[in-house]
Amino acid sequence: MGIQLTQLVSGETIGLEDMFDKIVAIDAFNWVYQFLSIIRQPDGTPLKDSKDRVTSHLSGLYYRTIKLMEAGIKPVYVFDGKPPDFKAVGAKRRDVRAEAAREWKAALEKQDYEAAGRFAKRSTTITGEHIEGSKKLLEAMGVPFIQAPSEGEAMCAHLVKQRAAWCAASQDYDTLLFGAAKLVRNLSITGKKKRRVAGRAEGTSSSFEIVMINPEMLVLENLVSNLGISYDQLIMLGILIGTDFNPGGVAGLGPKKALARVREKKTMSAVFGGLQWDFPVTPEQIFDFFKNPPVVDYDIRFREPDEDKVVGMMCDEHDFSEERITNALKKLTEAKKSQSSLSRWI
Repeated sequence: MGIQLTQLVSGETIGLEDMFDKIVAIDAFNWVYQFLSIIRQPDGTPLKDSKDRVTSHLSGLYYRTIKLMEAGIKPVYVFDGKPPDFKAVGAKRRDVRAEAAREWKAALEKQDYEAAGRFAKRSTTITGEHIEGSKKLLEAMGVPFIQAPSEGEAMCAHLVKQRAAWCAASQDYDTLLFGAAKLVRNLSITGKKKRRVAGRAEGTSSSFEIVMINPEMLVLENLVSNLGISYDQLIMLGILIGTDFNPGGVAGLGPKKALARVREKKTMSAVFGGLQWDFPVTPEQIFDFFKNPPVVDYDIRFREPDEDKVVGMMCDEHDFSEERITNALKKLTEAKKSQSSLSRWI
C-alpha cells in the first residue's frame, strides 16, 4: 500500500536507455503483486497451468526481466523479510481482498466480466508459493535476488545509499522515506493502460480512457526541495498521511493539510503534538524505523542463464510455450553479445 504522495509529487519521465548499464534494485514483492493483479483473463481469472497453479507472476517476471536486460539494465530483485512487530496492515488488507473476492464471484455469476476483472485485481493475494517460484525462476535466469532481513523497500534504499545500485524501482513511495536517493516508478507496467474516468457512468464506452504509462524518476533531493521540507520532515509527512505501520494516517489530515502542518511545525514534537493518535505504535517508533531499518550488505553478481533449468521450470513444469520461452532467452543472449563487454553482466 505505502504512503499516498501522488497529490504532492511528480517525477520526470525516464527511458529505459537512460538506465543502460545501471543496476536497479527492484522491490520484488511490489512487482510480483502487480503481475498477479494485471496479467489476467478478461473475466479476471489469472493465468494458470494444467494443474490449476497460478503462473501470472512467472510470465510477468520472465518477460519483463528480459526486456529490461535487453535494454542493458541490470535488475536485482529484493524480497521482503520479517516485518517489524508493529506493522499493522495485514488484517485490513485481508478483509478488503476477501470482500473483493466475493464481489468477483458475484460479478461472474451475473456474467458482468468488466466488473469481474476489476474485483479480481483487488482480490490479489501473494502466497509463499508465488515468492518461492519467483526466486527459483530468477536463479535459473542468472538474475541476482536478495532476501532482505526486513522491509524490501528499506533494503532497496540501502543498496542505493551504498551505491551498489543506481536507483530503486517500486510503485511505493515508502522507498524514499527509507532514504533512497532515486526511485523509478512504473518500470514494471510501461505501456498502454485502460483507466477509469471519474464521473462517467460504469459500463459505457466512455467510462474508460487509454493512457500511456511511462517510467518516472523521483530524486529525493529535488523532491524535498520542491516541497520546501527536509528529509526528516518528509518522513513526518508520510507518517501523518499514513504508512504501512499506521494505515490511514491521522484523521482529518490529507496530503495537503499534512504538508502545511509539517512546514509550519517543523519538529517531531510540534508536528505530532496535540493530534489524536489512534495507533499502538508511536510516531517516534515509526520515524526511527524509517531512519534505521534492518539491512545487510550484499555482493551483487550476475550469472549466465541456465537454459535447461528455465525451460524445465517454465515449459515442462508450468506449460509455457517452449518456442516463446527459448526465443526470449535468445533475445537476452543476443542483447548481451551486443554489449561492449560481457563483464557488464558478471
